[in-house]
Amino acid sequence: MRNTIRGKNLDVPARDRAYAESKLGRLERLLDDRSEALVELSTESHRSSETSHIVEVTLVIDGRTLRGSAHATTHRAAIDEVLDKLERQAVSHKRRPLVRRRLASRQQQAADAAQETEEAADEGPRVVKTKRFAIEPMFEEDAVARMEELGHSFFIFVNAENEQLGVLYRRADGNYGLIEPALGGAYTTGAGRHRGTGRVSG
Repeated sequence: MRNTIRGKNLDVPARDRAYAESKLGRLERLLDDRSEALVELSTESHRSSETSHIVEVTLVIDGRTLRGSAHATTHRAAIDEVLDKLERQAVSHKRRPLVRRRLASRQQQAADAAQETEEAADEGPRVVKTKRFAIEPMFEEDAVARMEELGHSFFIFVNAENEQLGVLYRRADGNYGLIEPALGGAYTTGAGRHRGTGRVSG
């Protein structure tokens, strides 16, 4: 940071110059090599002693200018006051881009979520959940009993008679239907089969 300390119609005492430089050091953590600080000290004899010493500071941070001034009984007291003000402004200035980036990120996330929802609506219903479970070979009667036990309207099992996959389902007439997948795309309708108490129809 480049510092310029000067007086308006007065020679700045060495002790006041050194004091201003040490206080400006507090701002170095917020600034970089491109930042500039101009400190101007002046006095106004027509003011009361409590406000006769004036310090004006101009900071240039990232191309933006921050200004502050203070009136006190001494230049040192005015330096303290004005640099406290400018430190708060500098902190706010440095935080503002971070806040904007966070806000932009949240807005982008919301936009992405809305787009995904819209795309999903355009695609229509889709598979959103997958379940996997172990299948044990069983006879049709056992499959019927198992489906009733679970309270399901369909049941997938491996038929113990032919080791083929079967889908058992409840029909509107109260009986059961059995779907047996066949490779090759052939579609057949079988005659209804009645075995024991489990009524399985095609």
